[in-house]
Amino acid sequence: MTLSAPMSVAGQVAIPGIIGGLGPLAHIRFEQILLERSCCRGAKCDQDYLEWVLINAAPMPDRTQSFKGQLPSCTPWLVQYGQRLQRAGADFLIVICNTAHIFYAQVQPQLSLPWIPLMQGTTQLIGEQFPAARRVGILATDGTLQAQLYHQSLEQFGLMPICPAVGSPMQKRIMQSIYHPQWGIKTTGSTVHYQALAVLTHAMHWLAAQGADVVIAGCTELSVGLVQITALPVPWIDPLTAIADITLDLAWGNRALGSLLAA
Repeated sequence: MTLSAPMSVAGQVAIPGIIGGLGPLAHIRFEQILLERSCCRGAKCDQDYLEWVLINAAPMPDRTQSFKGQLPSCTPWLVQYGQRLQRAGADFLIVICNTAHIFYAQVQPQLSLPWIPLMQGTTQLIGEQFPAARRVGILATDGTLQAQLYHQSLEQFGLMPICPAVGSPMQKRIMQSIYHPQWGIKTTGSTVHYQALAVLTHAMHWLAAQGADVVIAGCTELSVGLVQITALPVPWIDPLTAIADITLDLAWGNRALGSLLAA
């Protein structure tokens, strides 16, 4: 049976396509934020919320290992999932994985719908919410740090990125908070282990000691973890919140897709 493209709700001008499952809680956290931000914008009933299409792309190779050449390239996977979402009716693409953006330059030319990246929107949100910030900490995977995904965006806005060196004891612990086979956030399902939370708390204090004014949760697992910690030495920015507001603006026609891509 062939399914036709979904019909949008009244007032919605574009349908987001979401590549989730990278890791297991990433798109769940993102969808929660979409609902929360919709409430802040006045949603009162089912029909006031967005229509979106989502694919759980859990089989995709690990993005950091792929970037390092330890696993096959994620490019064909991202292209395939993007094309499937377009056939399902999506008008633009959101990929709920920071490290996956390493493959943006190879993937976007093979898609006929635009992939809206996380990095620029996150940096713009820092400028809006923390205009006095000058030094920005980055908590992320080795792949995101090595590719300097946030470094490039921050430096374009005149901000100084601060992060632990790849291979350093601190960065190894951050990677454990994501990947540890017993207590990493990818491992423990809907419950974040206290050891992972302890690592993230320590990392935030370390970045504060290095002079960070604000910290980017540059990995969706870290977004899931940090939201559960109430007492931190510096504020943090969630890229999922930044992209959720952009998603809502595009879907409701409050922001032009063309102008966003040209920015």
